[in-house]
Amino acid sequence: MSKIIQRVSLWFGVSCVCALALLLGPVRSEAACGSVSCFVTIGSQQQVPQEGLLTTNFIYSYTPMTLPSGSTGHIAEVNQTTRRILPNHHRELSTITNSYTIDANYGITDRFGVQLTVPYLIRNHDHYHWHNNADSDRSQFSDKGIGDVRVTAKYNVLPSLSSMLVAGFGVELPTGDNNQIERQGGLLEPSGQLGRGQVGLVGSLYQGYELIPHRVNQFVYASYRHTFRNNDGYQYGDEYILNAGLNVVPVGTLPWLTLTTQLNYRYQVHDSMVASQGTGPIIDRGVPNTGSSWFGVSPGLLVSFADTWQTYFMAQVPLVRDANNNLSQGTTYTFGLTKFFQLGGKA
Repeated sequence: MSKIIQRVSLWFGVSCVCALALLLGPVRSEAACGSVSCFVTIGSQQQVPQEGLLTTNFIYSYTPMTLPSGSTGHIAEVNQTTRRILPNHHRELSTITNSYTIDANYGITDRFGVQLTVPYLIRNHDHYHWHNNADSDRSQFSDKGIGDVRVTAKYNVLPSLSSMLVAGFGVELPTGDNNQIERQGGLLEPSGQLGRGQVGLVGSLYQGYELIPHRVNQFVYASYRHTFRNNDGYQYGDEYILNAGLNVVPVGTLPWLTLTTQLNYRYQVHDSMVASQGTGPIIDRGVPNTGSSWFGVSPGLLVSFADTWQTYFMAQVPLVRDANNNLSQGTTYTFGLTKFFQLGGKA
């Protein structure tokens, strides 16, 4: 039985890697910018802890949004107050997001766990208004506060000594600010808000397999998010994420060090809004210049110390990105600290 589980787990991982390769073929990007986030896979977040074990992660990410090569940054303005979309209204310059996340992952049993993820975001955005083919009215604004909180239930479908397959179902709560006012007095556009203003549903799968016991393991993580339309008539596009990577413990006298590398792919479906475009009727429309596909690599390392502590660093580097002339995630840096607490169950 154990061999069957291992083979199924390995087959699942190989299949997901092949799917990643297929997804990276030529795709027309039609996705939403939304609130940017780092989407690297951290094993202690995705796994189910043993019964009674609380795994806490304290994560800091620096995420710049920059223009991909060949993009002008000319995008439409979205006005939720008047329900209007004005094409070619802005010239985007940059968005910088500093996120501080607390993640608590608790094993109710050895196979079933719950997870709470609470992000605190500091966001700064900069753009010009684009009038008569020239820059005017440079706009700089910022916001800070709690983002959308996520609660996830997870179940380890195929547990064994060398493999796992964890299925997750999460709910994103609209706790993030969605009504921030910009310095000119108007409502900040959706792409700059800290929250999406409506409930989201998230499904995920995490697979891991030890290729060489205690030395090399591979992992695959896939997720899908759907957010419902908010009270401003705005709906953020669905998000698909697929990550695959390896963790390697160097042979020798460094059992406390783990080297990690992963490939990351994200695709977001276009945003939509009940609005008019120009003088047209108010109907459900796709928002121009929303959309992104992103593929990159994330090398990093993890250090274990004092039995119940880990720290890690990863750099998420873009290789291919397309954001429909809009800003796209640049090189992102993630630092984290993990602490394990045995609260009950098996000591």
